[in-house]
Amino acid sequence: MSDDKYTAKNIKVLKGLEAVRKRPAMYIGGTGERGLHHLVYEVVDNSIDEALAGYCDTISVVLQKNGSASIEDNGRGIPVENHGTEKVPAVQVVMTVLHAGGKFDDKSYKVSGGLHGVGVSVVNALSSRLDVEVYKSGQIYHQYYEKGIPKKELEIIGNTEKTGTKTVFFPDETIFETTEFSFDYLSVRLRELAFLNKGVQIQLIDEKTDKKHIFQYDGGIKSFVRYLNENKKVIFEDPIYVEGKKNGAEFEVSIQYNEGFQEIINSFANNIHTIEGGTHLSGFKSGLTRAINNYIKNENLLKNEKVNPSGSDIREGLTAVISVKLQDPQFEGQTKTKLQNNDIDGIVSSIVYEKLNEFLEENPAIAKKISMKAILGARSREAARKARELTRRKSVLESGSLPGKLADCSIQDPSQTEIFLVEGDSAGGSAKMGRDRAFQAVLPLWGKMLNTEKARIDKVLNNDKIQPVILALGAGIGEEFDISKLRYNKVVIMADADVDGQHIATLLLTFFFRYMRPLVENGHVYIAKPPLFLVQKGRMKRYVYSEHERDQAIKELDSRGLHIQRYKGLGEMNADQLWETTLDPDKRILTSVRIDDAIEADRMFTILMGDEVAPRRKFIQENAKYVDIKEIS
Repeated sequence: MSDDKYTAKNIKVLKGLEAVRKRPAMYIGGTGERGLHHLVYEVVDNSIDEALAGYCDTISVVLQKNGSASIEDNGRGIPVENHGTEKVPAVQVVMTVLHAGGKFDDKSYKVSGGLHGVGVSVVNALSSRLDVEVYKSGQIYHQYYEKGIPKKELEIIGNTEKTGTKTVFFPDETIFETTEFSFDYLSVRLRELAFLNKGVQIQLIDEKTDKKHIFQYDGGIKSFVRYLNENKKVIFEDPIYVEGKKNGAEFEVSIQYNEGFQEIINSFANNIHTIEGGTHLSGFKSGLTRAINNYIKNENLLKNEKVNPSGSDIREGLTAVISVKLQDPQFEGQTKTKLQNNDIDGIVSSIVYEKLNEFLEENPAIAKKISMKAILGARSREAARKARELTRRKSVLESGSLPGKLADCSIQDPSQTEIFLVEGDSAGGSAKMGRDRAFQAVLPLWGKMLNTEKARIDKVLNNDKIQPVILALGAGIGEEFDISKLRYNKVVIMADADVDGQHIATLLLTFFFRYMRPLVENGHVYIAKPPLFLVQKGRMKRYVYSEHERDQAIKELDSRGLHIQRYKGLGEMNADQLWETTLDPDKRILTSVRIDDAIEADRMFTILMGDEVAPRRKFIQENAKYVDIKEIS
């Protein structure tokens, strides 16, 4: 054993904001792109808190040319007088002390978001420089900090008629993997906040690109639901809106049904997107189910039916936004992805049940449309149950529950394996011969893939093109999908580099997004990039991926004696070529498929694969200029 002693000398005390700089991921979730943009959200959240308190209606976020981010609001301005116990201006306390701020005083803010009061001080700690200006009592107060440390006293630098706070910060390059802010990334959250805070205007400006968005929605979450359903066929025009207050909690929900089959519910607590739901979501679901089933029973709509609608049946085709604002929110963990306040479940459930009952009685035409959609959903669920049983029986009969065309790998540990979903039997055959059989599996796809954007789950389960994919991955589908049962760590779509190949890839991505979303959310899906040309001179050969790269290769190798082969599809490549270009982990190019914005991803799949032609035509017209037509012809 070592003689080293573990004494008090081994205990290191990190004072002030040192702990934040030592372990930034504990406070902002990471030091990559997500953590970087979280800095902006934390400052904006303080401005939103002023809006919730009724003192702010305009927030401006500017991405400046010098690499800094500026956030300004027209609220009351952070207090500037000396703090009673800290003996320095209150604004300095807010900027330099963890767990300091008006959020811990019920008189200042009845409800608030942010990171438990550590937000702006964490931003300060992780910035190489931060300047704060406070507009208050006719004067402009200024102070600046470097890595969280004040570099001068708070001073008055001018006069003003406005009120509010302006924060400008440079993210610390020694902390973050990147310090370049993304206009599109920020747009997602700022648009969301504008929807959730009716009438508040949020401006986003990028000085480098001259991009500008102004988000302001006087319709609040009803406008949010309209936005989510913008390219879908709705079964009634005006979203339903329900609100209520009880025990200091304020709740609102807006719902609208479309002709699709997906359930889209976005829940928020104090403006924070609770992506894992929580008690407000469970309360909404139970209240909705009770109300719809109550109407169906009272109207005797099940007299000839053999099934009763369940909660999932009633939510088929539902788009909803839930927002609850409460004084003392209890979240699961620092990242606030799940609300835990137990009393909220009952409060929300009773409000939804009561108010929705009234609406259904007063609007019988809409009530019957919703009810009949739920009954159709119940029929579909029963058909899906039978399809699952048939699929299971079929898989057992076909031995080993794996599809016949699958060439599996020998390694059993899923974390070490990958599967290629290959367009066509010819390419599939070459891939089977060219792969490394130890860790690479190959499943050839054939025929026209089902567009799952337009299909209920029973149709999906019965489709002979999709069944092999479901069986091969082994994790189930829909509500039964279990990521822990996934048989391969990487699921690689390998399709031709032409229009048809891209269409097949999009159909597969639509299927994964709609019925196996955790597969995408957890980073298991990839798209292979096969070469378009082989440029060869003697024994020297170069695979290239565009016409531009081909022309460059011709110049570098000299056109004399060159042999140029154009691959029109994967089927033209032999096993060795597929290994060298698309299968070999050391040489291949794989694109990881991620979901940075689930709301925009949903809208995009609806545009590309849905029933409405007009939005698809508009998308093509607006984006055609970015496509290299020659490359995919």
